[in-house]
Amino acid sequence: AQIFPTYVEYQAISKAANKAKEGASPAEVRSIFDKQSEVDDFKSVTGKDIEVTKEGDKVVVAFAYQREIHLVGPAWLTLKYAGRSK
Repeated sequence: AQIFPTYVEYQAISKAANKAKEGASPAEVRSIFDKQSEVDDFKSVTGKDIEVTKEGDKVVVAFAYQREIHLVGPAWLTLKYAGRSK
């Protein structure tokens, strides 16, 4: 049950990456991403964390991060998420 919220967050981050790719410059892309993070209320990835590149004339926004969930005692589950704009 603790994993589902991290997947919902991943979907919000992916949505922000897709919206941010509309920016004309890397700074604008990061700004759009940060505004979307406030709307969708996620903090695992910020505009400083994303990678902004170009493939041809298309802006690509990529991200990678991990979340840890405490299971029991000394055991933790580490989830690694990565994605890029479409």
